[in-house]
Amino acid sequence: MSNGDIFVGEVIGTAILILFGAGVCAAVTLRYSKARASGWVVIAFGWGFGVLAGAYTAAPLSGGQLNPAVTIGIAVDTGKWDKVWIYLLGQMVGAMLGAVLAYLVYLAQFQANVRQTGTTEGTAEEPTPTLGIFSTIPEIRNPVANLITEIIATMALVLPILAFGLTKGLGESGTLVLIVSLLVVGIGLSLGGPTGYAINPARDLGPRIVHTFLPIPNKGTSDWSYAWIPVVGPLVGGVLAGLVYNVAF
Repeated sequence: MSNGDIFVGEVIGTAILILFGAGVCAAVTLRYSKARASGWVVIAFGWGFGVLAGAYTAAPLSGGQLNPAVTIGIAVDTGKWDKVWIYLLGQMVGAMLGAVLAYLVYLAQFQANVRQTGTTEGTAEEPTPTLGIFSTIPEIRNPVANLITEIIATMALVLPILAFGLTKGLGESGTLVLIVSLLVVGIGLSLGGPTGYAINPARDLGPRIVHTFLPIPNKGTSDWSYAWIPVVGPLVGGVLAGLVYNVAF
């Protein structure tokens, strides 16, 4: 794979991943969305389908890693670091692009996110929070617990992905990406409750940057004091998964 192919593949694939993922979060969260309040199961499957679409699209160009934690886990196992920076750059650019696209899809809903005050009808409506559409927010803010959650959840992603590579038939049949997508759904359902399961530094950081600059009415804070956890946690989890795989397999 050439450097150009890797970069383009990761940009396109990660953009599709975030378009689906941020899109389903917007669909469930925003007022005036037909899917509003449809729940956590819908979000988990939306992210899983995002992995499915993004990874299959990027696979011919870059292998469809779409996640710095996966890229680093593979590098720790194989010892090949020369192209890691290209993967990471493509993933970050793609994540930011996907967040902008999701915003454009729900542009009217975001513009309707306005606090209604001083009306003659009585009680004013609070604006719908928007950061959770783009990035993760813990249910209980505890940096140690949140970091541990992200490390373990990312290991639960990266270690199976590395092990799946030992099953030759999965790659040859083209079903490997499908299995990984179902794995992401499972992580969301089982391990996503405490922090919203970033398990991907680009998935959280790229959209958080975009959220900071988008002209969303009443968007609230981008919560930069928490932002290091969904970056550091998955990176540590990816490294540990690569080390465990290298030793155990």
